Amino acid sequence: MIYIVMGVSGCGKTTIGKQFAERLKIDFFDADDFHPAQNIKKMSQGIALTDQDRYPWLQAMREQFPKWNKKGAVLACSALKEVYRTFLKEDFPLVKYIYLNGDYQLIYKRLSIRKNHFMQTGLLRSQFEALEIPKYGIHVNIDQSVEEIIEEILKKTDHE
Repeated sequence: MIYIVMGVSGCGKTTIGKQFAERLKIDFFDADDFHPAQNIKKMSQGIALTDQDRYPWLQAMREQFPKWNKKGAVLACSALKEVYRTFLKEDFPLVKYIYLNGDYQLIYKRLSIRKNHFMQTGLLRSQFEALEIPKYGIHVNIDQSVEEIIEEILKKTDHE
């Protein structure tokens, strides 16, 4: 199984993804590590990515799925649009999405105190505008502690 922890920037994908992977004793990967340099440069300058910018990034991750699928993995990836999620999951039935849900004010506050990250707070609005909330997968509200979020995910994935 490949679990994709998704949501807008600042919702806790990396923090939750790492701890969830640790609890399951499987590998963790961060989608940020798959962005080409030009994407990082654009985001660092406060420029929102286009679909055209995102497809090479999505493809780079998807190419890893056959390898990850052998042992299982957790991937922290925004996967904001349904078309991105469909592209990632295509040909990989053992992909499960975990959506981290939080409101704009909470996530803006988190982003504004985050250090050493290329994603700027000014891009958060565009992320919420692009977000298409999935009607499937596991939905978890992020207005609770990290441990409570992990426990809720474990319960919903039958990994208690």
